Amino acid sequence: MSEDSQAQSDGDDGQLCAVVEAVQEIGSEWRLIVLNDLLDEEKRFNELKRSTDANSRTLSRVLDDLEDAGLVDRRVEDRPIATYYSLTEAGRQLCPVFDELEAWADEWLLETEPAAPADD
Repeated sequence: MSEDSQAQSDGDDGQLCAVVEAVQEIGSEWRLIVLNDLLDEEKRFNELKRSTDANSRTLSRVLDDLEDAGLVDRRVEDRPIATYYSLTEAGRQLCPVFDELEAWADEWLLETEPAAPADD
């Protein structure tokens, strides 16, 4: 085992471990897509399916995972029969995190167009 692995497994770097745990909790592509889609409003399953382009099985699994993680709330209405999904308080607290990640990606990941040559 490397020194870094040993230090992490010994819990010497609690901050790093917390970051790793957080990323593991929300880090899959589909989880991020669904969380982002729920930032503005509550949505029904089929609305989420359309807006995320996820298939039913994937969306159902992701919503279950997010609900288990305490990030998404499920509300069932009897008349008409419908299931609604929204962010919990913990899920809403991710909004500034997503904003910061977006700003970082805009600066460091997205390709920018090369500057046009100056006219002489």
